[in-house]
Amino acid sequence: MDLEKKPEPEQRPQPQRQAPPAGTAPAETVFADPQGSLRASDADRDRIADILRDALAEGRIDAEEHSDRIDAVYRAKTVGELEPIVRDLPGARRRQEPAPEYGYGQDDADGPPENLVAIFSSNTRKGRWRVSRRTNAFALFGNIEIDLTEAIFAQRLTTINATSIFGNVEVRVPENISLRGSGSGVFGNFEVVTLEGVDPQAPVVVINGYSVFGNVEARPKRGKWITDLQDKLRKHLGH
Repeated sequence: MDLEKKPEPEQRPQPQRQAPPAGTAPAETVFADPQGSLRASDADRDRIADILRDALAEGRIDAEEHSDRIDAVYRAKTVGELEPIVRDLPGARRRQEPAPEYGYGQDDADGPPENLVAIFSSNTRKGRWRVSRRTNAFALFGNIEIDLTEAIFAQRLTTINATSIFGNVEVRVPENISLRGSGSGVFGNFEVVTLEGVDPQAPVVVINGYSVFGNVEARPKRGKWITDLQDKLRKHLGH
């Protein structure tokens, strides 16, 4: 007697996996850029707005494009969204650019300090000048302005001793250096906005002193950066 053969179970076709489109990386290999995804600060937006303002003044963009880009600046949530807005303009600091290499002259710890005095007058130091290792600023019923944004730093550490009596001492520095301070005010103001440069070899400016019925203030100047410090130093020293 023949055995009746049972029908074999029907095999369902297995679904085929679709290959990802050409040029598309698998999901597990896509990584977010941690620096570009950093949340933008008000200072980041203001820096980009300053670049756009300069570009408009120089005729690189017209008023309509400036307005469109400004709107994009204040809609941006991350640093990565801000950078493309000014990528085609001078002054844009792209994060892929290498940090400047700083170089300094021979250490001169015993060099004479520079003295700035303002008594019932004003005294200003700015532009392109070689900063002394030590600077003494004394204002009596006067005003002293020290602008380091275009200065040449021949040494890494610069110390400014500021004294203000019924007067005013203001110090402005580039945004990409380190700024520190120690002092006090007696019926006056002593204010230093602390900075820490990203580059460990960036110049360090230390403000020491006090004010009596006066003002001592040190802060970064927005939009000012040291970008070619080493070349400036070489040209200044004649190398």
